[in-house]
Amino acid sequence: MSAEPEQMPGATLVIFGASGDLTRRLLMPALANLLREDLLGEELHILGVACEDLDDEELRARLDEFVGPAPPGWERLRRRITYLKGAFEDDALYRAIGDRLDAECNAAFYLATPPEYFGTIVEKMAGAHLLEEKSGFRRMLVEKPLGHDLASARVLNKCILSRVGERQVYRIDHFLGKETVQNILVARFANPMIEAVWNNRYVDHVQITAAETVGIGRRGKFYDATGAMRDMVPNHLFQLLAMVGMEPPNSFAADAIGTEKTKVITAIRALTSKAVETDVVRGQYTAGCIDEDLCPAYAEEPDVDPMTRTETYVAIKLWLDTWRWSGVPFYLRTGKAMAARETEIVLQFKPVPRALFAHSNVTHLPANRLVIHIQPDEGLKFDFLAKLPGPVIDTAPVSMNFRYADRFTLPKLTGYETLLYDLMIGDQTLFQSAEAIEAGWAAVQPILDAWSRDNGHPQIYRAGSDGPVAAEALIQRDGRTWHALRT
Repeated sequence: MSAEPEQMPGATLVIFGASGDLTRRLLMPALANLLREDLLGEELHILGVACEDLDDEELRARLDEFVGPAPPGWERLRRRITYLKGAFEDDALYRAIGDRLDAECNAAFYLATPPEYFGTIVEKMAGAHLLEEKSGFRRMLVEKPLGHDLASARVLNKCILSRVGERQVYRIDHFLGKETVQNILVARFANPMIEAVWNNRYVDHVQITAAETVGIGRRGKFYDATGAMRDMVPNHLFQLLAMVGMEPPNSFAADAIGTEKTKVITAIRALTSKAVETDVVRGQYTAGCIDEDLCPAYAEEPDVDPMTRTETYVAIKLWLDTWRWSGVPFYLRTGKAMAARETEIVLQFKPVPRALFAHSNVTHLPANRLVIHIQPDEGLKFDFLAKLPGPVIDTAPVSMNFRYADRFTLPKLTGYETLLYDLMIGDQTLFQSAEAIEAGWAAVQPILDAWSRDNGHPQIYRAGSDGPVAAEALIQRDGRTWHALRT
């Protein structure tokens, strides 16, 4: 958002899947937060669509529970929430939506549904002329997963783009709604001192981690058919990789930033079959304790096949074939049921020459390190060396630590506020293009292909640990170590 954002334009937000958890737990609280910030105008209307037998007031009552303390104006917005029951495959539903919308009005369609409905909904909306722009805008927001491999992603993109223009499509990655993710751009490009060392001359390697303490909970059916690779790597982790690896755009316009991010993803070096064996680790959690709470083994979770080979942890070593990052390895890892909840980016810098300290008491010079904490405690930390007090030369590691909560008043946000606001004002900066989606799947397809030919099982790691032993070996072979998860 800009320093002084304007209110959203008048529009109708149509939410497919309005009775689901995503709408209740994330979208409505986000809209309430935008209302608190006076960013929702009086002409925003919300039309919820689902197959459950509800009326307007029953939907409103369901949403009330997750809004928290009602912000000023909530009652007025609440009265503008209406409901429409219908099956997503039924043409009559889309005619009914058309009857609710003025042909000239602005409308945004949020597909908060399982991905198997995406193609159907797009085709039905197009058939009912709901996506045609006359005097007002018509936009569509799609949640991940956008395909389950390269072939299906291409099919989905072809289906969508045969019915609607690319500029009308908003492919969401909620990680990019985090303030710290967006701050990567500002930290780099507004600070010449940082941008000057953001390259292979000074950076030894980069680590990107997305660790969760929770298991899969009630998502067993979805997760067992998906796994950590498909769920996290070609979208969340690659988006963070793109933000770190991109070249300076010629402006902060959406097209300029999107172009540079896509260049990074397309520059990921393709993994050979041998590289998949040596540079990729998959794991699956077994029973353990997390914060003194017992966590069952993944294979014992509800709706999971007891003989499952689905991975709940992935670690990958990647290379970017670009001038800036030539020779710099990127280590990515993500996992469920781990020791700490932490999403972070670590840039570890090259060590200094030891010659200057050859005749001192200094025996170890840990490298400088920039740590970008994305969640749960947003901020940036710089680890460097200082001289220990005393008559001889000796060093001690010290840190400069910036936490957003210490400097700014941070409201409790869901991460969807900026993305919903950008959808309604037409800013695609934080959304993904069809080309970027397909490039992400192309980068992981060799891994998926290799795993499909392999009858082996993921390596076991205990719930509440840092992941499988093989992941430690992956980075230790290069003389490096993972940045410790904060507990």
